[in-house]
Amino acid sequence: MELSRKAMGIKPSSTMEISSKAAQLKAEGKDVVAFAAGEPDFDTPEHICQAGIRAIETGMTRYTPAAGTPALRQAVCGKLKQDNGLNYTPAQVVISNGAKHSLMNAFLAILNEGDEVLIPAPYWLSYSEMVRIAGGVPVIIHTKKENQFMLTKEELEQAYTPKTKALVLTSPSNPTGMVTSRKDLEMVADFAVRHDIFVISDEIYEKLIYDEDKQHISIASLGKEIYDRTIVINGISKSYAMTGWRIGYAAAPLEVAKLMASLQSHMASNPNSIAQEAALAALEGSQNCVAEMCAEFRKRRDYIFEREEAIPLLSALKPEGAFYLFVDISETYGKRCGEKEIHSAADFASALLEQKYVAVVPCADFGMPDYMRLSYATSMELIKKGMDRIEEFVKELQ
Repeated sequence: MELSRKAMGIKPSSTMEISSKAAQLKAEGKDVVAFAAGEPDFDTPEHICQAGIRAIETGMTRYTPAAGTPALRQAVCGKLKQDNGLNYTPAQVVISNGAKHSLMNAFLAILNEGDEVLIPAPYWLSYSEMVRIAGGVPVIIHTKKENQFMLTKEELEQAYTPKTKALVLTSPSNPTGMVTSRKDLEMVADFAVRHDIFVISDEIYEKLIYDEDKQHISIASLGKEIYDRTIVINGISKSYAMTGWRIGYAAAPLEVAKLMASLQSHMASNPNSIAQEAALAALEGSQNCVAEMCAEFRKRRDYIFEREEAIPLLSALKPEGAFYLFVDISETYGKRCGEKEIHSAADFASALLEQKYVAVVPCADFGMPDYMRLSYATSMELIKKGMDRIEEFVKELQ
């Protein structure tokens, strides 16, 4: 019996694959340092945990409206107004089981079979697979390091066709850590309005920006015309160390939000009721925890970048946000590690894990086969140990 061609055509997540290999080595007793996972290593703040506990103790364990509780949707509206200057009504907000679910809802709501979605590379690897699941066609635009991995007007116009339906925008970026400037956002907004396409704006890392001269700007705030074409995606996982709670949200034009809520009602009923109460506490409670985590990430960013810059054959841009270092390893090509010759970041990552027990993510599935991603969402102790081993590994290449 034939199974779904669409399902069989979806690539497995390379980040999960690396994490799985690292976990297997750990189970065998190896001292593995993992730079793979995209989640904060902090515990969820106490006041948020207590809100979840109270939700259980007070019986908030039943179905909620498909698009989320009224209180949480209103809180999201308040957050978007205060932080981003955006005016949304609760009817325009859909709470989902994580920002990934919000993205999937968005693609399903706007795409018809064969519609094209522009995705700047490097990109988070799930974008292209989600587009395919929704029946769309991912069109990858390869940005350049000399442009800080930012889109240019020429690149956008060359990629556009009459089938183009949407553009994915991510700032701060996973995997580069770059923050899109107002000038670049205005260029993208002009392009989207002129061609009448949607912008899927993934803003999940917005609170993790480290330099005073950089700020997060939501493209939807640049005027009514782009607001009417933007679907803002965000959530609580990265900023509040709540990856396992699985709460994300989308804010969209009303007709799109209604479709997303309808789709979700059939696919997942509603987001977790307990986690929604915890998310409410995260958005409406003290934000000191966010500032404290951000300060610690900044220290780690500074350290890991300084260490990388001192290692021969490796190069990177200093990340401005998120918690990833995006490293070009192409100068190691042709070098040998034992019997293995390096021709790609995948070769580099495989040899590094085998020889030094350091797990990194090779970025072919992010559209950039010459790069690896290092997550510094781990302790400074492990970052130091891991960078020592990477330095040893590179210096031992022949």
